Amino acid sequence: MTRFAKVIDRLAATIESRRGGDTSTSYTAQLLGDLDRAAKKLGEEAVEVVIAAAQGDREAVTAESADLLYHWLVVIAAAGVSLEEVAERLEAREGTSGLAEKASRKA
Repeated sequence: MTRFAKVIDRLAATIESRRGGDTSTSYTAQLLGDLDRAAKKLGEEAVEVVIAAAQGDREAVTAESADLLYHWLVVIAAAGVSLEEVAERLEAREGTSGLAEKASRKA
């Protein structure tokens, strides 16, 4: 397992451990309890990655990407979607051209 995969697994486990936690002391618990807020925060972080990339700011891309991944993990957890389900979807797309996969969604 790669270092990245290990970090993501640990972070996902930490996020799950915050489910039902004290919202007065846990930002993650707050977001898990409010999917709309979590989704908006995910969108904000995605925009920040885009801006940093467009500006060529490598350091900001790195930092904002970490924020984006955290918020993405919170959103999928709040939505009841597991990393395994995401992995299954990605595996199903392996070997398929991105253009062909996009075209299949329109059908």
